[in-house]
Amino acid sequence: MTIPAWRQLLRGARQREGRAAAARWVQLATVAADGHPRVRTVVFRGWAGDDQLDLYSDSRSSKAEELSIQPNVEVCWLLPKARQQYRFRGVIQMLSVESDPKQANQAWSSLTDGGRCLWHWPRPGRPFEADAFFPEAVAAAEPTPPHFLVLRLNLHRVELLDLNQHPHQRTLWCLEDTWKSQRLNP
Repeated sequence: MTIPAWRQLLRGARQREGRAAAARWVQLATVAADGHPRVRTVVFRGWAGDDQLDLYSDSRSSKAEELSIQPNVEVCWLLPKARQQYRFRGVIQMLSVESDPKQANQAWSSLTDGGRCLWHWPRPGRPFEADAFFPEAVAAAEPTPPHFLVLRLNLHRVELLDLNQHPHQRTLWCLEDTWKSQRLNP
């Protein structure tokens, strides 16, 4: 399969962002159990295929519960130096040590010692526990926690809003159209 055109454009935009940590931050929109929208910033971790992107999460979080009920999501990725915004729509597949040990363990080992520590902190979103242990680093030799999740977003729609031109250029790609581009009004 050929890499979709939007992936090639995204690669160029990411290169313009340089090595800034914020260039990997994306906003994930989900639907809460009560029907209200939820948006949070998560870290882009890589590509699993031409049209699958990976994020990591904690199964103890409300995000995981929301995704088990409603796996349809949208991710917004703003690349300010490139002056481009990408919107990815698709369905999340949750991969855990239990459901896919190879993928989960591989993802776990890709994290830094500082990145792994988050999964050794107390349960996210609960009242703060002042006497709880919050490690600053966890060695790669530590086993993958059962609550570590790879959130694999299987994309079916991508939009690009390019702010570099007048008028702004907006382009849509859909998997069902074999990723052919369609220009939209901005």
